[in-house]
Amino acid sequence: MPRYSLYSIIIPSYNRAAELAELLPSLNNLDFPKERYEVILSDDGSEDETPRLAAYYAEATELPLTFIRQENQGPGAARNAGMQAARGDFFIFVDSDVTMPAHWLTAIDEALEKENGDAFGGPDTFRHSFPPLLKAINYSMTSFITTGGLRGKKGKKLAKFYPRSFNMGLSRALWQKIGGFGGLRHGQDIEFSHRIIQSGAKVLFVENAPVYHKRRTSLRRFYKQVFNWGVARINLYKLDKAMLEPLHALPAVATLLTVGIMVAALFNDLARILLAAGFIFACLILLFSVFDSIRLYRSFRPALWLPLVMPAQIFGYGMGFIYNFVRRVIFNKGEKTGFKKNYYK
Repeated sequence: MPRYSLYSIIIPSYNRAAELAELLPSLNNLDFPKERYEVILSDDGSEDETPRLAAYYAEATELPLTFIRQENQGPGAARNAGMQAARGDFFIFVDSDVTMPAHWLTAIDEALEKENGDAFGGPDTFRHSFPPLLKAINYSMTSFITTGGLRGKKGKKLAKFYPRSFNMGLSRALWQKIGGFGGLRHGQDIEFSHRIIQSGAKVLFVENAPVYHKRRTSLRRFYKQVFNWGVARINLYKLDKAMLEPLHALPAVATLLTVGIMVAALFNDLARILLAAGFIFACLILLFSVFDSIRLYRSFRPALWLPLVMPAQIFGYGMGFIYNFVRRVIFNKGEKTGFKKNYYK
């Protein structure tokens, strides 16, 4: 008998019918026995076509889908409601903006069985059909040059690996031990993963179980997202100092140095030299990334976005980190979320 006989795939969703229309077919097409998994769509008070879409997939397809609904409380509460409703002995979380290859669940099952895992995290990647901007964002978010090392990927681990909610899971027994997701709006998956790691559980990185992650669909949305992640890192630090490693502060340090040298260059020759040297170094890094992106995607078009996407990621995260560091660490104010109004616009 397999170690985990039934998997519960839990999807929190709020007004994401268009994304679910892509995700649910990919779950229906998994090459895994349908009697060994269920899908829990945990709706957070959507006002779009989500209930109707869920009803269609539950009634007209073979997808073993259960739809539950709550008043709008945030993704953490929706995931917790999904775990309460789930029947499985292993819970898997995915976000609504992903799809997955047919072998995804098979790869997870095999890894957990072979390595006796209690929890896992998997990578995210791109589909060849993604538009150039999304490929550029994917590159910036997964490249070792930017955050690939910080995310702790296998073989390139510069910081502790924390499974992320777009592709992660844990056993029912472990959930009963550590509890559910906390109340943070952003960074709650890192805090949840931190408790998983602290519990002594065996956490696997299942490299061959990726999800295709569409992320944000505009540069403006992407900037808001990474700004909020910078804010969230300080919120995590205030919960437990172990969730802030030195490398997490690098974008903020780069932001402060850049602004400081630019101001100083108005009055000082040495600062002008440093600014020129920094500009040349940044251009070399960007040039390498451009060629690496062309190699990866076999296309010039995603690379054309990198001069905008990579600075947006670094300085957006850095500004959010600095803003909340000043508020929470220096002035000892309460928790801050970051962008909330029109966050998805």
